[in-house]
Amino acid sequence: MSRGTARPRKPKALVNGSRIALIAPASPADGEKMSKGLQELGRLGFLIAGCAPAAPEAYFSSSGSKRRKEFLCAIADPGVAGLIALRGGYGSTYLLDESFPAGLRKPKCLVGYSDITSLQICLWRQFRWITFYGPMVAAGFHAGAGRPGGYDEASFLRAVRESACGWSLDLQGEAMRTGEAKGRLLGGCLTLIETSVGTPWQLETRGAILVLEDRGMKPWQVDRALMHLNQAGLFAGVRGILLGEFPECEPPVAGSWSVADVCRRLLGPIGIPVVWGARVGHTTRPMLTLPLGVNARLLARGAGTLEILEPAVVA
Repeated sequence: MSRGTARPRKPKALVNGSRIALIAPASPADGEKMSKGLQELGRLGFLIAGCAPAAPEAYFSSSGSKRRKEFLCAIADPGVAGLIALRGGYGSTYLLDESFPAGLRKPKCLVGYSDITSLQICLWRQFRWITFYGPMVAAGFHAGAGRPGGYDEASFLRAVRESACGWSLDLQGEAMRTGEAKGRLLGGCLTLIETSVGTPWQLETRGAILVLEDRGMKPWQVDRALMHLNQAGLFAGVRGILLGEFPECEPPVAGSWSVADVCRRLLGPIGIPVVWGARVGHTTRPMLTLPLGVNARLLARGAGTLEILEPAVVA
């Protein structure tokens, strides 16, 4: 069976009392934000397995070898039920310099977004892990449930606990190109998806509902990234596209194209449903949690709806 047809591997559901390992595969976290995020995870009923951060190394949370060891040890620890990233930033690709051991075929819940996209893409490509594009300790959980810069509690708990059925998400965006599409939900941070092109873990997008979001990019930089993905063939066979709200991406010149204009111009001609401005990843609103790798249906009408057609975890 090829990787392209292999069945997804679903982690065990998290429950009250599940031990969560904190991983820092990218940049260091602010101490106050980390403390608030840990309190929020405790409120949700989780126990924290080891939370003493290593000494930062420049813009990394620690050395590459320490970050990789931390990640692999958390997966190997039988007492750890899930892994949640402290924050994004930069550095996750360093963990991919060496192949992962075959033991990673047994998944655990891995939650994160932004730079964590690299890990999520690689684990999907190599082992078909279902992972979760959602809040991190110091980037989402720290601000609290339902708050600006925080996270959507209901979608997070459904994603990591619901083992019997699917559910629906109100994207609170807008249909850029109307329609309905069914496919496997994949994607994440645009910059990291683009930088996967040409690597052994390049994202496979055929048949996907593709999530693309980011922050702090100029419209022309988004244009360049989308053109690169298109010319690399990553839009071939994509069934629908779910776009974030792209905060801090205003045009540098008044009256120039916005990121929405760029997306409409480049993605519209593909002829598939597109929803713009969903509260996923980098968002100023409470962040939804998306299970990556599951079958989903995108309804590009009104504010947009994403139907998760199967549970992302097993009991």
